[in-house]
Amino acid sequence: MKECLKCQKPLSKDEIGLHKKLINRACTEFMCMDCLAEHFSVSKELLIQKLSEFKSQGCLLFK
Repeated sequence: MKECLKCQKPLSKDEIGLHKKLINRACTEFMCMDCLAEHFSVSKELLIQKLSEFKSQGCLLFK
């Protein structure tokens, strides 16, 4: 199982997909939702909302 590159928390498939969507699809190391929110200086709630939008748009990173 993959772990967050900053805090070593186990990652969900959604967190990996979100990292790829927001940073780079070719990444091999990923950040969890909390660390991504800190990285972009946004709330975790905003990232959850964006994740939901990406899923509803049919983004293949979240299948």
